[in-house]
Amino acid sequence: MSILVGKQTRVLVQGITGGAGSFHAKQMIEYGTNVVAGCTPTRGGEKFEAKDHSGKAVQVPVFDTVAEAVAKTGADTSCIFVPPPGAADAIVEAFDAGCKLVVCITEGIPAIDMIKVRRFLEALQAERTAHGGEIPRLIGPNCPGIITPEACKIGIMPGHIHKAGNIGVVSRSGTLTYEAVGQLTALGIGQSTCIGIGGDPVAGMDFVDVLALFEADPDTHGVILIGEIGGGAEERAAEFIKAKMTKPVAGFIAGTTAPPGKRMGHAGAIIAGGKGTAAEKIRALEAAGAKVAPTPSDMAVTLQSMMK
Repeated sequence: MSILVGKQTRVLVQGITGGAGSFHAKQMIEYGTNVVAGCTPTRGGEKFEAKDHSGKAVQVPVFDTVAEAVAKTGADTSCIFVPPPGAADAIVEAFDAGCKLVVCITEGIPAIDMIKVRRFLEALQAERTAHGGEIPRLIGPNCPGIITPEACKIGIMPGHIHKAGNIGVVSRSGTLTYEAVGQLTALGIGQSTCIGIGGDPVAGMDFVDVLALFEADPDTHGVILIGEIGGGAEERAAEFIKAKMTKPVAGFIAGTTAPPGKRMGHAGAIIAGGKGTAAEKIRALEAAGAKVAPTPSDMAVTLQSMMK
């Protein structure tokens, strides 16, 4: 009932001794996530202390390098809280060490740094594909992370609002992800996996990547897709929905009243040259067969109406 992460996922937290990394690592462990290691240069040998969901004390070993952490604990997924100047290198270090999934929460990574990461990742994915290996994937940066309810939470989302079930959620907006999940849970509808892909213009997984996984997952029966102004990710998602999706997709596009030329929160949320408007994205999704909610308060009921 999930994609990408579950109870078997072995999580490494890069930046586990920092303020944000420490706080959210404790939240993840309390939720039930299998956090097996932390990484902070010069802090190797320390133990990170937390409590699990039952209140039992947990000690997570801290390593100087990701390679050492992976070799000694079998970590296969990294969650990054490293500050912006070092976050791009942290992503590359995680993939170099063998992590198959990297979730980068850090906000404010320079676009030029992410362009280099993107090129590195695409080359690595091509190499793994050519040799039949598992494709490495990046979620984020500047994202809330990924959660398979009641199994594995990697990121900063509030775990208690989620409920295990059969609806996938993918979004460029963290807050609207929580809003959609809260609405679904209030209706008694659980989620298979929820992914915040982030709002930066240069990032890892996009809507198409996630929709393809939801389409292939037999336990995901419907999807909520939340987009926003700027870029062409929603239009590409619409093309995929029209060509490949057999499951109902409800959408919402934030920014219908946004003034052209003004950045709206996310680095990628800007209408430039008249392109990337909410109206264009809504038209594309509806033409592809998705049903777009008129307001953020209607996301769950819109999908619910398609599931009957």
